[in-house]
Amino acid sequence: MFGSILTVLVTVMHVYVFWRASSVPIVKSYVPDKILVGTGAVIWLIFFFGRVHGHGFSGSMPVALEFIGMTWMAILFLTSFALLIIEVISGFGFFLPQSAPKLRGLALIAGGMLSVLALVQGLRPPEVINYEVSLAGLPRAMDGTVIVALSDLHLGSQLGKSWLADRVAQVQRLRPDLVVLLGDIFEGHGAPPSDFLPVLRNISAPLGVWAVPGNHEFHGGGSTGLSLIKASGIRLLFNHWVQVSPGLVLAGIEDLTANRRAGRNNDPLAKTLKDRPPGAAILLSHTPLEYQDAARAGVGLMLSGHTHGGQIWPFGYLVQSSYPLLGGRYEVVGMTVIVCRGTGTWGPRMRLWSAGEILRVTLHQRTR
Repeated sequence: MFGSILTVLVTVMHVYVFWRASSVPIVKSYVPDKILVGTGAVIWLIFFFGRVHGHGFSGSMPVALEFIGMTWMAILFLTSFALLIIEVISGFGFFLPQSAPKLRGLALIAGGMLSVLALVQGLRPPEVINYEVSLAGLPRAMDGTVIVALSDLHLGSQLGKSWLADRVAQVQRLRPDLVVLLGDIFEGHGAPPSDFLPVLRNISAPLGVWAVPGNHEFHGGGSTGLSLIKASGIRLLFNHWVQVSPGLVLAGIEDLTANRRAGRNNDPLAKTLKDRPPGAAILLSHTPLEYQDAARAGVGLMLSGHTHGGQIWPFGYLVQSSYPLLGGRYEVVGMTVIVCRGTGTWGPRMRLWSAGEILRVTLHQRTR
């Protein structure tokens, strides 16, 4: 259903952009209608086959088709946004009938420039973002503990084995005491290739490597992604806690968005935190929801992902209407929440205005 809706929306934007491009003076003068329509048809077919035959398939041709198709989807989004600004300014050409076609040409240029910038930022390696967090109940011996967190890797045809190997090397250079993966480890379309396993096994930390599931781990109604996580030696936290060291509890909850969509009313947060020992508590939750309840339950630090920070501006405004904690650090009723804007990307390998990120969180004992 989501794929069908996405295809319809992209088709509408596609027709709109080419329709408005046909009114731009330079296009109207030098590009025959047949060429413009034919070019539009070919590009739309590339997008369509990238969605249908590229998504979740291996091989150079499907991967290339998906990359081009997803990139075109983002270009359409940014260009449509630029064109809509001109529509508002010109009253859809009614107020400025002579200038509107030229302004649409500027919008096409702006959309293209934003797309190039987004592609550059999306292809860049993720940045390491450092945080210092003081936790009540943290033992003095644990002061200075370093947690490295990654979210939304979306491993698959677009983000493959070599990209993952670079991220693992990046993580290990940070010398973490504890590594956590905050869900959506795999893209979830088609079975995750087993050649990710030896790369994932290279992630190590003295206090272990832990993960929580995201919504993409259950795409297609299966749980192949979860099986591969377990096979890699990464320990999965699904509505339970572990004491990684005396006085430091790590709890992991199922994906709250998937839980709500399934209509379950089983209060997974209470189940996850039940009967935990005293000390500092850290909650891993793919989706940044129920954070106020977590704070009231005594959690000191909550780490989440899922939002991608909006990934491509101005899409973030829409995402924030559902997830108020879009990205970065927040203080909620005495609890620190850090939402990772994603280590990988969903769909197009594009971001605007910021690159992906890896979190490096240093814990400190709260003395008062």
